[in-house]
Amino acid sequence: QGQLVESGGGSAQAGDSLTLSCIASGRTFFSYAMGWFRQAPGKEREFVAQISARSGSTYYGDSVKGRFTISRDNAKNTVYLQMNSLKPEDTAVYYCASDVDCASDCVTLGSWGQGTQVTVSS
Repeated sequence: QGQLVESGGGSAQAGDSLTLSCIASGRTFFSYAMGWFRQAPGKEREFVAQISARSGSTYYGDSVKGRFTISRDNAKNTVYLQMNSLKPEDTAVYYCASDVDCASDCVTLGSWGQGTQVTVSS
């Protein structure tokens, strides 16, 4: 499924917006559901959002619903996470993942990116 490389993390104030990008290598990007997860210090990795392979249907974790938007551009092998109304509790390392399955708990059956840090201050 290739390599995933995230970008776009950084520091923000509460209420600000950030957009994360994840570029995937490989020819079959379009055939996989993609997703974002995050991990805050001392906490387990948490599901954030998933987007299906072709229809573009989306699914979100409760803590980000209504504030974050996941999208993809299959022509660019890229998945995005638009984060609005950021809160200090959104501070975490954000990971892109391929072949994300949300049939039960959301898990990845594919690859992880290296992660990008997002820090939100109040």
